[in-house]
Amino acid sequence: MSGMRARQSMTFSAFQRAALRALAALTMLLATSVRSNFVFDDDPFQPVTQDETVAVGGVVTLTCSVKENDNSSLQWSNTAQQTLYFGEKRALRDNRIQLVKSTGTELIISISDVQLSDDGEYTCSIFTMPVRTARATVTVLGVPGKPVITGFDDPVEEGGKVSLTCTSSGSKPPAKLHWYRDQEEIQGRPDVVESNTDEPTYTVTSELTLTVTRDDNNALIACAVDHPSIANGDKRTEQPLSVLFSPSVSIQPESDLPREGEKFFLQCVGNGNPEPTAFVWRRKDAELPPLAKVDGAFLRFESLNKSDNGVYECEADNGIGMGDITHTLLVQDPTAMSTSSGVDHAVIGGVVAVIVFIMLCLLIVLGRYLIRHKGTYLTHEAKGSDDAPDADTAIINAEGGHSGVDDKKEYFI
Repeated sequence: MSGMRARQSMTFSAFQRAALRALAALTMLLATSVRSNFVFDDDPFQPVTQDETVAVGGVVTLTCSVKENDNSSLQWSNTAQQTLYFGEKRALRDNRIQLVKSTGTELIISISDVQLSDDGEYTCSIFTMPVRTARATVTVLGVPGKPVITGFDDPVEEGGKVSLTCTSSGSKPPAKLHWYRDQEEIQGRPDVVESNTDEPTYTVTSELTLTVTRDDNNALIACAVDHPSIANGDKRTEQPLSVLFSPSVSIQPESDLPREGEKFFLQCVGNGNPEPTAFVWRRKDAELPPLAKVDGAFLRFESLNKSDNGVYECEADNGIGMGDITHTLLVQDPTAMSTSSGVDHAVIGGVVAVIVFIMLCLLIVLGRYLIRHKGTYLTHEAKGSDDAPDADTAIINAEGGHSGVDDKKEYFI
């Protein structure tokens, strides 16, 4: 009896082991089918998906479809293999995930307000025998922040160097930074990329060093971010440059024809950064005239005199440097005409003379034409009448007479 029980126990144990092996094999088969990425082109039950790319805060739509269905349900699972939707039934309580469409051959869901944590592989399954799956990779782009330019605090003197640093954080993959001077791109140092702590994003830094000239004053130095999550130019920061430089100087006279006895002034104009505030007037090889008064950037003459002729020099100082220029003053007689006015009169007189000459030529040509075509007007209506002895004969001998009215001809000779 005990031997029979032993044999039954051994048989039952063998059966259990076989059943367990079969269950393990089935489990491995199912697991293998779940993890498979292989797509059978001739399998009408094989799900088909596609990868998607979306920026943080955007909406991504996941579509899974099959050619045929044997009444098996389609299912979407997230990166943690949590079921999102099983057919029309919501499985995960996340209001960001919504059902778009569910049929026997298609399951479409959407995820709004996408976060970086949503990045990864999503699985679509159809529970046939065996279970068939397909994966869709969702790539979430980290949107870079607006770049920040640092390193420029105070104006720089001409010939000095400016070092600027541009930084942008939050990008995934790492953004690229570009430097511009006004609208022209300039090269900075290669970007430096650093991973951010506790999130899969990056901080990108770029440096730019410039040797500035006076032409760089008020120029806009810009740093722009290039990233697939944004349109070009959406993330851009500008920094105007302030360059200190000594003034360039010019002298502007009140008029081009200073006349004796008139009031007159010379103005000293300085272009610098900052604008010049100190001006010094001199007269070369002589003192300033007694009636000439210095009024800042102006040298004023109360009444011009021939003795005021000479070379005048202005020196402007803006604290960064000095600039100077000279101007030759020639006082004219009171009756002198402006050079520009004389030029204008000469031009007008030349134009009038040309017009008169053309009109005379036209009149001469027209007169010769009329004289050559004037001629004598003859009708030849009674040719031969001069030789007729009497009036009746003259009428008879006349060519054409009254019967030849249609043959009458007129000529211009």
